[in-house]
Amino acid sequence: MPVNNRVLFIDDDERILAGFRRNLHGSFEVDTAVGPEAGLAKVRESPAYAVVVSDLRMPGMDGVAVLSKVREMRPETVRVMLTGFADLEAAIGAVNEGNIFRFLTKPCETSYLVGALTAAVEQYRLVMAERELLEGTLRGSLRMLSEVLSLLRPEIYGRISRIAPYVRPLSRLCGDPSPWQTEAAAMLCQMGFIILPDAVISRVERGRTLSAEDAATYRQHAEVAAKLVANIPRMGGVAKAIAYQEKNFDGTGFPQDAVRGKELPVGARILRVLLDFDRLVSAGAAKAEAYKTIKQGAGLYDPDVVVAFGEVLGEEGKYVIVPVAVKSLRDNMILAEDMFVTRGGQQLKVLPKGYALSSVSLAHIAKLARYDPVTDPVKVIVPSGD
Repeated sequence: MPVNNRVLFIDDDERILAGFRRNLHGSFEVDTAVGPEAGLAKVRESPAYAVVVSDLRMPGMDGVAVLSKVREMRPETVRVMLTGFADLEAAIGAVNEGNIFRFLTKPCETSYLVGALTAAVEQYRLVMAERELLEGTLRGSLRMLSEVLSLLRPEIYGRISRIAPYVRPLSRLCGDPSPWQTEAAAMLCQMGFIILPDAVISRVERGRTLSAEDAATYRQHAEVAAKLVANIPRMGGVAKAIAYQEKNFDGTGFPQDAVRGKELPVGARILRVLLDFDRLVSAGAAKAEAYKTIKQGAGLYDPDVVVAFGEVLGEEGKYVIVPVAVKSLRDNMILAEDMFVTRGGQQLKVLPKGYALSSVSLAHIAKLARYDPVTDPVKVIVPSGD
């Protein structure tokens, strides 16, 4: 992975910015912005900067507020404060509120500034390497776990496959700061269903009203899944999203605590919409009708997530359903119908409609097909250009 050495300087003095461009040329890929608003616009609209350096004293918004907003938009970007007002109170505020990597004073010798920026770029490299580990290796392991469990309880984990295609685009539209956590939460959010009796699962899947006893049993699934995931290092955010997947935007629902609205993890707010949407469609509603029901669920869902989900659904027109021979099935194809195996004169469901195929499930299908007839061809969802 090429090293990102892009550095953005934010200052209200163009002469100072020109000096940075001149003195650091050749050492870093330097970009500049005059004033806080222009700086934040560049952070928001440009490819990621490894480092953002902001002056402390600027009209309209000080450097502490600027770097705090940078942290919200680009949490992986390393933040450095540069100011001529080297007072202790400002330094403490900058570190506490903006999580600053370095606090430098003006005038700053070029050699010292180069050393500080070199350390900041290295810090960014380490952060991105860890992120790649989490998003790549860990997510791959979680997907494997999810797939293995799906083979044990395909009806339950079919829901995961059906909502999975929506998660990433919806996270992007919602400005999710940690989309990998939301994807991981979506993979594992139904893990707690393993503890539920089949009768309770059946009533939930059919949209039936639960008795007080069954409702209490059902409410345990999110807590159980969250506790299991919380045992995995660095998965606290994922566990929290899973724990709040059934919580309503207005604060009702469970867990019964004071968390509500935008205080709920964005991953939980996304799962709340997707899981209910899938339940409605699985119960027989057309997608347009299910989305209309979601839109009318005042207090249940984050309105911003609902609007974004409407945009994602609009993109589905770019996909088509086609029959594909079993031997031609490939990774990431999505089943448009249930897949069955015929055994002893009976049809047994192998994988449910909406299941996203993977190397694990393809190997499972191939093994079954060696001994018994399976649905062939089977209808799958593919991009219309394929």
